[in-house]
Amino acid sequence: MKKAILRIIAGSTAVAGIIYLSGYGYIFKAIGINLKKGPMTPSIDDADKFPSNIISNSTPEPWKKNFTYNTKKISEQFEDELRKTRTSSLIVIKDNTLIHEQYWKNHDEFSLMNSFSMAKGFLSILLGCAIDDGFLSSEDQLISTVFPEYKNTKFGKYLTFRHLMTMQGGFDWDEEYRHPFAKNSKQYFVEDLAKQTFETEINKMPGICYEYQSVSAQLLGLALIKITGKSLASYFSEKLWIPLGMESTAKWSTDEKGIEKAFCCIHATARDLAKIGQLILQNGNWNGKQLINKDYCKRMLSPTKENDAFCYTIWANDDEASNVRFFYGFLGQFIIIVPDKNMVIVKTGFYNKLEVDDKKRPLQVKILVDEIKNLF
Repeated sequence: MKKAILRIIAGSTAVAGIIYLSGYGYIFKAIGINLKKGPMTPSIDDADKFPSNIISNSTPEPWKKNFTYNTKKISEQFEDELRKTRTSSLIVIKDNTLIHEQYWKNHDEFSLMNSFSMAKGFLSILLGCAIDDGFLSSEDQLISTVFPEYKNTKFGKYLTFRHLMTMQGGFDWDEEYRHPFAKNSKQYFVEDLAKQTFETEINKMPGICYEYQSVSAQLLGLALIKITGKSLASYFSEKLWIPLGMESTAKWSTDEKGIEKAFCCIHATARDLAKIGQLILQNGNWNGKQLINKDYCKRMLSPTKENDAFCYTIWANDDEASNVRFFYGFLGQFIIIVPDKNMVIVKTGFYNKLEVDDKKRPLQVKILVDEIKNLF
């Protein structure tokens, strides 16, 4: 028996050594973090699992509540859909007032929930701000003007900021979430995001085809940090969190070097996320001040020729009666803008089996829009 146990230990040690030497040592970090602080997989409640930079607010301006606030109940069938897909919050803003607010699974209006890839859309907003602030000439500026190393690569010398936002960067990167050895898994737990990003080769001509790749967002985030001279959290606070009068501070998860996970991981309340949707609904204007250039906002919300379901890291659906735009994050995080109803919908959750259409858009977005339009 002792010999058998020793063989198991020796075998396990050998396997661990192979995993570590093969560049997958982050898996042990992931196991350690999750055993101590929560589920074994990424979660909307990951705010305390990782170091983070604070997104500061200043003077909170709570939502005005509609006179019909929470007087209408969603249908039993719709509630079943939300429960089945492990929804944690549902916020409805109508005519710039809070009309419906509902929470599940021990969450409330103070809960900081993980944005996941909705953060990619927030980066596109920040890029527009960076252009207005004179840090960039336009979204068509070459990345090599910020990171000269790309000048010497076959395809990298053609890479622009626009390519990163439209997911046309041409990186050697397979977007995969279902196994621990995927590049996305490494990206979520790696200690040095810049190293991983700059080691990812560009093996296709940028601007030719659409391919969703989280490494594009991380490179965009690194570029914004360099050109502004500020952390993403600090710039986000300055350009949006403070001007929008957010009710709560937020957190942006970082690697061990203090670099934000630009591809994901802003932890904020559902109420505050709704304000970003309202800002987009108002074409970048807030209380009479243009926080996002109106022309840039229009370009940001225009689908590309290569994928008419995708804009500047913001999704589009012009196939239905309502032309909607939405921010979309892993496990079912949505900020949905419905212009014809002057409405914003925020839904957060923890469900990785949402059905999608042929353009990879979650079908739940249509369900949310249809149900809520009928109710309000």
